[in-house]
Amino acid sequence: MLRRLVVLLAAVVVLPAAAHAAGHGSGAPMFGPRFGASVDPDQVVVGGQYTTGELAPSVTFAPNLELGFGDDQTVVALNLDGHYHLNLRDSDWAPYLGFGVGINFVSVDAPAPFKDQSDTAVGGNFILGTEVPTRSGSRFFTELKLGLGDIPSLKIIAGWNFALGR
Repeated sequence: MLRRLVVLLAAVVVLPAAAHAAGHGSGAPMFGPRFGASVDPDQVVVGGQYTTGELAPSVTFAPNLELGFGDDQTVVALNLDGHYHLNLRDSDWAPYLGFGVGINFVSVDAPAPFKDQSDTAVGGNFILGTEVPTRSGSRFFTELKLGLGDIPSLKIIAGWNFALGR
């Protein structure tokens, strides 16, 4: 368990720094909260994400960390997501498609006299989302994530991203 925690903490510290260094394209890096719900397990999900500037035309990297509660489980998910942004003419809406890898640390609360169980699961995410700018310059987003493998099969997420360095 200690090894998993060290790996998770290292990823949380190193990945955003590396993504920030790589974010040399247009658009400011952004950070913000995310919240929503998942299915299988049925949970409330809260977390945060970092989004790079463009790494290539219309491509960003959006690693995020989520904590899920409910269904007698606690899930800590580290998602390494890439987004391809679509351009709509004459619209502030910015839809995106994405794919990512999710690493989930799962703790199952077993009833007495059984011992609680923990596991690590890895899977893929297909992402369909959209974002829209707010008057303050931040961006509101919603996304639908379809999970493949031993990770939540569906997540509906919303959140805000705020530009860093303003």
